[in-house]
Amino acid sequence: MHSDLFASENMVTPASASGMTLQNAKSIKYAVDGECFARQGSMVAYRGDLRFEKQGQGVGKFLKRAVTGEGLALMAVRGRGEVWFAHEAANCFIVDIAPGDGLTVNGRNVLCFDPSLSYEISTVKGAGMTGGGLFNSVFTGQGKLAVICEGNPIVIPVSPQAPVFVDTDAVVGWTASLTTSLHRSQSLGSMLRGGSGEAVQLRLDGEGFVIVRPSELRPEKAAGN
Repeated sequence: MHSDLFASENMVTPASASGMTLQNAKSIKYAVDGECFARQGSMVAYRGDLRFEKQGQGVGKFLKRAVTGEGLALMAVRGRGEVWFAHEAANCFIVDIAPGDGLTVNGRNVLCFDPSLSYEISTVKGAGMTGGGLFNSVFTGQGKLAVICEGNPIVIPVSPQAPVFVDTDAVVGWTASLTTSLHRSQSLGSMLRGGSGEAVQLRLDGEGFVIVRPSELRPEKAAGN
């Protein structure tokens, strides 16, 4: 049987070590030897002796809640084998977090992560945000985090001299050391997304970077669908 479908870039090869790697731009392969965590419903294939467990409140000592932003539930994958994660063909990126680093990520952009990472959930409340608040997962520790983004991400440096203002429906994440506040601008209200009235942006101050996606928020499907 012959086809471009079977080109080498599309074929899976055995993992050489445990942990996550990019399978391609739209999916993550995780070679599990113990456990990992991922958003529910993100598994598209697996092989080996693996168990998938829906999480209740808390996952060991690492998580305070088994929920990331906008009510996105997590699952644990335990055992030995390989699993592939993806979500609606969004672009996938692996962030290697080192001790002393901190990354704040919107829950809807979390795909999977190593159990060696810990996170806390915080909210930035304000008008114009889905569900009445923007939920963020602050990841720290040492390990890898897979982030998804609809379209190619825009990474903008932030400096004390140049704060950045972002659409709350487009923000993916930012350096945890940055400070945030809500910025209201009536003058922009009639120009942003064809709306009217008061516009609300998230202001980021300090030294670091912010990641935004080139599209607005779409309502999440129910977890597991």
